[in-house]
Formats: sequence, structure tokens, C-alpha cells
Amino acid sequence: QVQLVESGGGLVQPGGSLRLSCAVSGLKGYFSAAWFRQAPGKEREGIASILAFGAKVYTSFMEGRLTISRDDAENTVDLQIDGLLPTDTAIYYCATTSRETPRPIDPNDYDNWGQGTQVTVSS
Repeated sequence: QVQLVESGGGLVQPGGSLRLSCAVSGLKGYFSAAWFRQAPGKEREGIASILAFGAKVYTSFMEGRLTISRDDAENTVDLQIDGLLPTDTAIYYCATTSRETPRPIDPNDYDNWGQGTQVTVSS
């Protein structure tokens, strides 16, 4: 039984940074993970993925502001977001998949989801 719990969201001023964390239970070892976000009235969109074999994939529309990593000892998948903009305001979700070759930031290829953590960027 896989469970994902996101944390680290909150209220941040434009230009600030956040580090989101996804705690993974019930799943160890070789798996791919990704971060998605969903703003009010918009579809869920993938923003970063770390694949089981080590590759990292980032969405182009967030430029160079993302860093995804995993901590095997703590069994977490973390996402650093720099240079936050008001348009980054959304609920951020962590997801995992056991697919060997998932499409990195396609939500349809992920089958385990957390409840999300709210990120609000406002002055």
C-alpha cells in the first residue's frame, strides 16, 4: 500500500524559494517519481520528474528554477523551487509509478498520488 505525503508549501513572496518534500511509504528502490501542480480552474501539469534510472526532466515553462532530487535514506523526493512567481500559486502534488519507461511528466503514467501541498506566492 503506497502512501505519499507532501509538505513544505506555504505563503511566499515573489522571488522567494521553497523546498517541497514528498515522503514515500510502501515503496522502495527502483521507481520513478514526479511533481505536478494544479492552479484553480486549470488542468494538472507536470513540472519535474526523477526517473528510476536517474534521469531528471523539467518543464520548460519554469525555466531553470527547479531542482528535483531523492533521498534514499529518508525515502523522500524533494523539489526545490527558486524565483517564485505569483503564477506559481497552485497545489503541488507528488506522484510515483512502477512503469519501467513512463512518460516523465505525463500524469496518466503515474498511479500513486499524494494529497497535495498548497503554494501561494503573493506580495
